[in-house]
Amino acid sequence: MTFKEFLQKENLSERTISIYLWTVDYFQYNYDSISKENLLAYKGYLIEYFKPKTVNLRIQAMNRYLEYLGKLNLRLNSVKIQQKNFLENVVSNADYNFLKKQLKKDGNMQWYFVVWYLAATGARVSELIRIKIEHVDLGYFDLYSKGGKLRRLYIPKKLRSETVKWLSDNDRVTGYLFLNRFGEGITARGISQQLKNYADKYGLDKKVIYPHSFRHLYAKNFLDKYNDIALLADLMGHESIETTRIYLRRTATEQQALVDKIVTW
Repeated sequence: MTFKEFLQKENLSERTISIYLWTVDYFQYNYDSISKENLLAYKGYLIEYFKPKTVNLRIQAMNRYLEYLGKLNLRLNSVKIQQKNFLENVVSNADYNFLKKQLKKDGNMQWYFVVWYLAATGARVSELIRIKIEHVDLGYFDLYSKGGKLRRLYIPKKLRSETVKWLSDNDRVTGYLFLNRFGEGITARGISQQLKNYADKYGLDKKVIYPHSFRHLYAKNFLDKYNDIALLADLMGHESIETTRIYLRRTATEQQALVDKIVTW
């Protein structure tokens, strides 16, 4: 059995498998043998040149390979990821509202709704592209995780009613909510790229105009208005409430403003 077949038996995604295979190929090309010394040298190289998340992904790949070879005694420890005590690259409410207004003013109604849906439902972009007109009529979209756990993504009343009016104006009654120019369901990549284009067009910071940024905004705004972290964890589809706790933190900009206001001595 090849390493690739070993990974496929583990039901890993194609993307993960290709990353693992690439990592092992890179190691074999640059190091002459599988030894603790070479593995630690490779880990040192990764730590020097890559972010902790990438380092751990590569270490995970090598550990799977060592498992495949039956050399579990050579497994590497992952590196600790230091979590920041503030949120980074989250779109502000001012920029979010500005973007929506500009899109509506310019008649880019689909993108006006894309931005609104991202910020008002907390949807991941992979979930957003699966929303159908039928879900708008229902007022929610049921999502099932790999473990069979149900998460319900709610569409707020105001957003729902405006969407129905927009769809009616365009004589649309069925199918995916967001379409590309060929009339097919839009892709996650298409949404990310178009948001960057609009950030450029309207003079916004591209670092904060990306799909997941609006999900962060949803979480922050939700806790500001209704401080129930357990409910938010359910709405976001987080496995652990610890993941949700980051939204109790403020952005670096907010921290700076508070310090400027409070520290006057």
